[in-house]
Formats: sequence, structure tokens, C-alpha cells
Amino acid sequence: MEERREDYAYVLDFLQSGKSFTHRAEPVVQLLGESMFTMLEATPKPDAKMVFGERVYIGKEERDKILLIKSRIDYEELTQTAKNELPNMVMKIVKADEKHFVDVFNNAGALNMRQHALELLPGIGKKHLESILKAREEKKFESFADISARVALLQDPAKLITERILAELRGDERFYMFTKPYRPKF
Repeated sequence: MEERREDYAYVLDFLQSGKSFTHRAEPVVQLLGESMFTMLEATPKPDAKMVFGERVYIGKEERDKILLIKSRIDYEELTQTAKNELPNMVMKIVKADEKHFVDVFNNAGALNMRQHALELLPGIGKKHLESILKAREEKKFESFADISARVALLQDPAKLITERILAELRGDERFYMFTKPYRPKF
């Protein structure tokens, strides 16, 4: 089975002269994958102009701005600028793919006998879970606004998903709903 790969990513940071602690001064760009939130480090093409938050193609075909993907990285390897930019980029991706994330509310099931997948979202306990399940039984949710309107006292659903994705990207979660845990190869 072929491993799924990212086709597009967003620029979190661009270091024109490379990282300060490396011996080679080559440009480095830190990216966040659009579909699986994979954090990557890449080498841009010579003379490529990178803009924070820009969506760039990183798939297998000819790339216009990225020369090569150097490696997958974990949260601790991000620059401070990239860490600061990460919540905004995750929220941007979540809002851009609203249907996919609303479907999580519509289709999520039990993880085990004691816990439901929706309880992994921050702020969702047993009472919110009951309200969500009852509301989706009556009619599937159509948007984040629909979820907020039909589930009493629920925070912004896009924000809940964003917070969960950020927690997964930081690592050490027991369950992963939206990202693939990063396990460095030694």
C-alpha cells in the first residue's frame, strides 16, 4: 500500500540564509501540509520568493517553488516564528475544508467502550457529546455555524478542531484524529 503524501503545504517560516546553528548557509522553508498537517522542512528553488502563509505545491509533479523536501520534522524542530504561525495556518486549513471537518461531527464514533472520538476535542465532555449525538441524529450538521446553533453552549467548532490538531502536532497524544504521529527513524 502506497503511503499518502501531501500535495500542498503552507509556508510557516522561510530562512533565507538557513538555520543559524548549521554549517551550511542554504535557504530553508518550514511547511505545514494541507491534508494531513505534516510538518516539513524543504529547500526552496533558487530565487524562489516565499511569503508567510502562502500555499505551495509539494507533490510529485514539477514544483514551482520547492526544490526538494528535506525531511519531516516535529513540533520542537519548528522555529519560533513557525510555532507562532502554526495556529493561524491550522485554523486557515480547517476553515477552508469546512465540509470535511463538519463530517467529523457527523460521523465520529466510539473509540472504545468508555470514550467517544468527539470527547478528544477540548471542551467536549459527556453532556456536550449527548447534545451533539442527539442533534446529528435528528439531522446531519451542514456547517460550523449549524453545529454552534444546534448544540447549546458549544464553543466555536473550528476552534475546537484547531486546538485538537495543535495538541496532536505537539505530540504525546494517546489517540490521533487528524494527524499522523511523527516517529523519527533512528
